[in-house]
Amino acid sequence: MTKRAYKYRFYPTPEQEQLLARTFGCVRFVYNAVLRYRTDAFYERREKIGYVAANAELSRMKKVEETAFLNEVSSVPLQQCLRHQQTAFKNFFEGRAKYPTFKSKRHRQSAEFTRSAFKYRDGKLYLAKSKTPLDIRWSRELPGEPSTVTVSKDSAGRYFVSCLCEFDPETLPVTPKMVGIDLGLKDLFVTSDGHRIGNPRHTARYAARLAKAQRRLSKKKLGSANRAKARQKVAKLHAKISDCRQDNLHKLSRRLINENQVICVESLKVKNMLRNRSLAKSISDAGWGEFVRQLAYKAEWAERSLVAIDQWYPSSKRCSGCGHVVDSLPLQVRAWTCPECAAEHDRDINAAVNIKAAGLAVLALGENVSGMESASVSGSR
Repeated sequence: MTKRAYKYRFYPTPEQEQLLARTFGCVRFVYNAVLRYRTDAFYERREKIGYVAANAELSRMKKVEETAFLNEVSSVPLQQCLRHQQTAFKNFFEGRAKYPTFKSKRHRQSAEFTRSAFKYRDGKLYLAKSKTPLDIRWSRELPGEPSTVTVSKDSAGRYFVSCLCEFDPETLPVTPKMVGIDLGLKDLFVTSDGHRIGNPRHTARYAARLAKAQRRLSKKKLGSANRAKARQKVAKLHAKISDCRQDNLHKLSRRLINENQVICVESLKVKNMLRNRSLAKSISDAGWGEFVRQLAYKAEWAERSLVAIDQWYPSSKRCSGCGHVVDSLPLQVRAWTCPECAAEHDRDINAAVNIKAAGLAVLALGENVSGMESASVSGSR
């Protein structure tokens, strides 16, 4: 059995909206207060605070008159936020993430409920301290009773609920098709078969509307209601861009997984590439990292193979015919001729063909090939 989150939008009643606002506020307050407590304890007394001590601090805050309002909401989301904070500290100390930061009320708000804090009965979901079920738009049926429910509110004011359930992934039939893809900006990706998938450039499509909304926001008085309304309009445009990007990436990744048994990609360090100021906006809009992430988990579910070759493999400069590697190939050169075999290459298609060949070699041999570092393989049979 595999765990999967099913996300739905819901529309709370006024009473539920007030309860969720209090819950989000208490979760944010506890997270920030305990983070400050742990930080001060380390810098002032060189004392490391673990989850047990952090949970004890939460119990102490509930007994103090100034923070007695924490008892008005379910205790489960408050304890869960401390578990998430503990995970954040673990990732920090192991070098996988930066130091945990304080939560802001202007960003996405969330609260996690375990089974003791919600009821799922007859297709209806009830949260703790609420007598009425959530008005959820069920776009698909849940495969079973959820083990965890996460309620969130994004910066655009929309409410979502994510239900974590166990499900049996559907294994797709074996197909002989294999493909290599070269990610880019002019085209989102080019396949080794010569197919080009254009880059929709969602941010550029809404750039004029977004700039107008941001100009109006900048002219509003700080702290005014009109500024809050203007900020909401900017947030809605950003949400629209994000939704369009996610929808497109999900459709493309699903099509690649359905049609191919093996998919070969490059291991791009997107965070490092974003340091290029002239291309950072376009790279972020393309969503390369999210696209590869979707391919990875969908390949695992369908028992397909996703092979990521080393980022330094010269896929563009290597001739896919004879293997000759040219010394340099500037980015503006989109077509070139091999000096050894005189073969004419389209830069992107040649790179995709090389990525496919290198990925299949790694998949077959399971070791370094042609100077590549070890590649990551998911969903291999």
